[in-house]
Amino acid sequence: MRTSKKRRLYLLLGCGLALSAATGLSLMAFSSTLTYFLGPREVLAKNPAPGMDFRLGGIVQVGTVNTVITNNTPTTHFRVTDGRASIPVTFTGVLPDLFREGQGVVAIGAMSPDGSFAASEVLAKHGSTYMPKDVEQSLKEAGKWDPKFGPPPDASTWNTMNVKASGS
Repeated sequence: MRTSKKRRLYLLLGCGLALSAATGLSLMAFSSTLTYFLGPREVLAKNPAPGMDFRLGGIVQVGTVNTVITNNTPTTHFRVTDGRASIPVTFTGVLPDLFREGQGVVAIGAMSPDGSFAASEVLAKHGSTYMPKDVEQSLKEAGKWDPKFGPPPDASTWNTMNVKASGS
């Protein structure tokens, strides 16, 4: 009788160990493919290591888009802002048709040693109401937009506008 109890105990311990190992390996695989989303202010605060992939979301800062074509390949330099901070971005390739100044954008890539963001992919959404949630929150905190006064302002007006205080 003792032998069958020991056998069941060893079997149960072996199954538990195998399940723990499988869970650990799954979590390691998942974390290596995970891409974080950060706004410009968070990038400056967290200072991610060069080469660490993440998504940079914000608005294309007005007056910062500059495209240079070398060997028939366009390289575009621009800044992504959330109303409080901005990050320089470099992208080599063809930008989406919806990409423009003052438009919401998500760039996928990593920080370069020089402090700029090297994007491997740039996504632009259509529609005047699109804005990444973190950017929307940052605009509210910076006093650049209050949703009760209408849709988000055009990015070109951020430096000259004031949001009415509540109760005004």
